[in-house]
Amino acid sequence: MDFTTKHLKSLMEEGSLEPRFRKHVAHALELPLNWRMQRIQTRWFIEAYQGEATMNPLLLELAKLDFNLIQSMHKRELKELSRWWTDLGLGQRLPFFRDRLMESYLWTVGWAFEPQFWSFREMQTKLISLTTVIDDVYDVYGTLDELELFTNVVDRWDVNAIDKLPGYMKLCFLGVFNMANDARYRVMREKDLDIIPYLKSAWVDICKSYLLEAKWYHHGRTPKLGEYLDNAWTSISGPLLLTHAYCMSDDLTEEALRSIHKYQDLARWSSKLFRLYDDLATSKAEMVRGDVPKSIQCYMHERNVSEDVAREKVRELIRVNWRGLNGDRSSSSPLEEYFKSVALNIPRMAQFVYQHGDGYGMPDGEIKTQVELLFIQPIQL
Repeated sequence: MDFTTKHLKSLMEEGSLEPRFRKHVAHALELPLNWRMQRIQTRWFIEAYQGEATMNPLLLELAKLDFNLIQSMHKRELKELSRWWTDLGLGQRLPFFRDRLMESYLWTVGWAFEPQFWSFREMQTKLISLTTVIDDVYDVYGTLDELELFTNVVDRWDVNAIDKLPGYMKLCFLGVFNMANDARYRVMREKDLDIIPYLKSAWVDICKSYLLEAKWYHHGRTPKLGEYLDNAWTSISGPLLLTHAYCMSDDLTEEALRSIHKYQDLARWSSKLFRLYDDLATSKAEMVRGDVPKSIQCYMHERNVSEDVAREKVRELIRVNWRGLNGDRSSSSPLEEYFKSVALNIPRMAQFVYQHGDGYGMPDGEIKTQVELLFIQPIQL
């Protein structure tokens, strides 16, 4: 805890702060501004600002109108995505997986909420929805033999190789294959660039990471923390999401596409934060249903320590990875700024979703309230 934080806490405890400052200071002490989801922070600030004695009524009205207009746009996008999801039919054919379209869209709004990024939100919502299906196949439904077959088919990236797969896996592979080729078509049409080698590589990587976790689970093995994280920063889907974001940027060029590898450190920091926040909130029900031991359990097993000690270790790793992620924020092109913004917003959203428990796997309570504030309830003018 630094000197400024200690001093502010002391002032709060003494009650010596002016009333108009107390709400802002308490909010700042709860969580660093750099870790907060931007849209929720915007709504909070608007509602806090309207109680200020120095409030500018015209500025406040413009802020409210802007928030409500963007909220209306998000509602329309979500409606269109709901139609796509219904037409896809996976919810009816594969009842074992988590059906989380609303929550999938919520992630994308946290990553890039501005109007010009509507195409990004559309593609990323589809990507998260399908990734959730694939994740549940590896975690709770597929046998180890089936999972090895599926991973091999993804590695071959050949629709003619799906004959040996069970029916539900054929649907999963075709969903992934068709979505990737839809993205490929869009970029080929607009830029004459072929992104499929990069998308395929990202899908192969995540499926292999899922398979390794499935083997650990089926063999009753608890890896060491380092070994777990070396795999888990991929299985959390961060590299897959960031690869799609990069490949479908408006500013993508052939030269930039060839240099995608130079952002690996940024992707690793962002993805590790994503994973660590997720692990802090993993429910016991999720562990029982077939999930591999998470970072907390791995550290407890490796060091023979209590859960409280392991949780503090994970929080320490979160601080370390935030320092790494914040270390390189300079940008020399619009593509770099866009990519770094998404990489920064991924752990912000993970902190938001998992702050009060598993807000993705079990979306109720606090996360449900926040969803209503973001997508349903406009700010009263």
